[in-house]
Amino acid sequence: MTQAQNTETSSIKYGEREIEAGKLVTFPNPRMGRHYKINVTLPEFTCKCPFSGYPDFATLYLTYVPNEKVVELKAIKLYINSYRDRYISHEESVNQILDDFVAACDPLEATLKGDFNPRGNVHTVIEVSHKKS
Repeated sequence: MTQAQNTETSSIKYGEREIEAGKLVTFPNPRMGRHYKINVTLPEFTCKCPFSGYPDFATLYLTYVPNEKVVELKAIKLYINSYRDRYISHEESVNQILDDFVAACDPLEATLKGDFNPRGNVHTVIEVSHKKS
């Protein structure tokens, strides 16, 4: 193996660096004062079962009414991908993602649904909501 090949296979890849640093980036709501919904579907969510270590797969459905900030889509993709090696339950992952989203965006309303692929004849759907008081 050449030095270049060895360096290429042993160093962290640029995508892994972006995922590791993944945080929810926002930008100003372009239509302040208008009540509108944003729907984001994330069909490739993965995490690991904290008990077995088996991978879990889900589609996440985020619906929110922005207040002053809107989430940047590449940032949410990278943030979601940061869960792929995390040992976390379905319930905790969906709740944590919504908590982090609310902390970053401060939406008027938000709902996150995690529709997990069946495993062992069990299909789980977790839905959590937030409403600004």
